[in-house]
Amino acid sequence: MANVQEIANRIVDNVERVIVGKRSSVQLTVLGLLCQGHMLIEDVPGVGKTVLAKALSASVGCKFQRIQFTPDMLPSDVTGVSVFNQKTREFEFRPGPIHAQIVLVDEINRATPKTQSALLEAMEERQVTVDGHTYPLEPPFMVLATQNPIEYEGTFPLPEAQLDRFLMRIRLGYAEKEQEIEVLDRQQHQHPLDSLSLAVTVEELQAAQTAIKDIYIDNYIKNYIVEIVRRTRQHPDVYLGSSPRGALALYRLGQARAAMFGRDFVLPDDIKALATVALNHRIIVGPAARIKDVEPSTIVEDILDRVPVPGAQAKA
Repeated sequence: MANVQEIANRIVDNVERVIVGKRSSVQLTVLGLLCQGHMLIEDVPGVGKTVLAKALSASVGCKFQRIQFTPDMLPSDVTGVSVFNQKTREFEFRPGPIHAQIVLVDEINRATPKTQSALLEAMEERQVTVDGHTYPLEPPFMVLATQNPIEYEGTFPLPEAQLDRFLMRIRLGYAEKEQEIEVLDRQQHQHPLDSLSLAVTVEELQAAQTAIKDIYIDNYIKNYIVEIVRRTRQHPDVYLGSSPRGALALYRLGQARAAMFGRDFVLPDDIKALATVALNHRIIVGPAARIKDVEPSTIVEDILDRVPVPGAQAKA
């Protein structure tokens, strides 16, 4: 797994030339890329969400497209449209911005549910159907969506079906004082993104994506994953818990994290480290708990404290 570790570290180090002081968030984004999953980045404006997506795309050499979601957007503005050609007397398909390898969907909650649903097929099946014709999307296909958690006017909350298609939901947060000063120094003459070089090729990335599927994961770990996910459906503060897709996300993320740290087997610590970012957006808090301002992340942490870690019971 040394090759996967090297590829992951090269991407992380390259992105960190632009994103300062957020190594853990960058590592999570690279994990999502290795797992061929989609990311929801929820944070306030100006912390580097868009820059992170651009830096990741430049590091891998993928075709990049940015979609700015607005309330007046139509699904065809995302997927593409068939246009009648007067010369050939035939309809020609003009692909939309979703036909890229890394797609940044900026302010995803500003579009109407009808336009948001245009992403569902692309995110799950990696294909787009327009006028009865299906167009496959070029691998490695990844959607990086951003949204502002404090702005509610003129926004449309993401439906559960779409939230469930995101592998993880992460936040970047503000940098420390020294790191913000470093940001000023790095951008004195030009933006670091303008001189960012290629870290790995698309072929190397795809080889790493295939390699992580061979990481060994013991039945005890599988049982641990499923038990955590099942507890989200039984917790008293939860109205709707995680779907089996949440267990699949934890399973694949655990393999990717093990490979990133140079191991060919998954540890319970891998699952514990990723459970919150993989499950918190799949949990709907009950009305009574919502009044008490109970967060999904708090529920996941409570579950992790209660579910026995594999191996502890056997050793006792």
